[in-house]
Amino acid sequence: MKISMSILILGILILIIFSCKKEEKPPDPVSDIEGNKYKTVRIGTQIWMAENLKTTLFNDGSEIPIITNASDWKNLTSPGYCWYNNDIASNKDIYGALYNGFTVTTGKLCPSGWHVPTSEELQQLLDFSGDTITGGGNLKETGINYWLSPNKGATNSTGFTAVPSGLRYFEGSFTAISHFTGFWSATDVETDDESFLSLYFGDATVSIKHISKNNGLSVRCIKD
Repeated sequence: MKISMSILILGILILIIFSCKKEEKPPDPVSDIEGNKYKTVRIGTQIWMAENLKTTLFNDGSEIPIITNASDWKNLTSPGYCWYNNDIASNKDIYGALYNGFTVTTGKLCPSGWHVPTSEELQQLLDFSGDTITGGGNLKETGINYWLSPNKGATNSTGFTAVPSGLRYFEGSFTAISHFTGFWSATDVETDDESFLSLYFGDATVSIKHISKNNGLSVRCIKD
């Protein structure tokens, strides 16, 4: 009887300890050099920004050239950024900026202590989010406030909260807002290409592809 009572008391104590155990604290927000603040999220062993980068300055304080003219964008072989449709008021806070690949490869885009992910780190994110068939849905924001219907498979179970920021083609036109988003990596694939992670409204797939550095895509920074 005494043994049974001891076991019962021990079980109650264990239950109290575990019920009082605090959940892991979410990672702190991070600010860029301009003071823009970003929510962050832990996914597996990685800590990511949970919002798209919107800085107009490199982390050394130098300006990133803003390129509004389509012809200038097409001929650019150095860093540059823009807002979708050159409309900062409508797109900065929701979608962030679109950066060309030359901006990414400077290594100066993310806040101190953070960096643009390598293709291997994007692959780790993909692995944490699930398989290539359903993992994209676990990265996409739910609903159709921003994504076009049906935003298939979107659960945002990772908390990554990807929004469909579209892209700027190499020849200077804008397309695919509400349909698509792509996130640059810092890994060169070929002389003129950079890898990126691709998400789409019409399915829950996720994939890593590569595209010319002259295109404009979104950036999510990862903690060092």
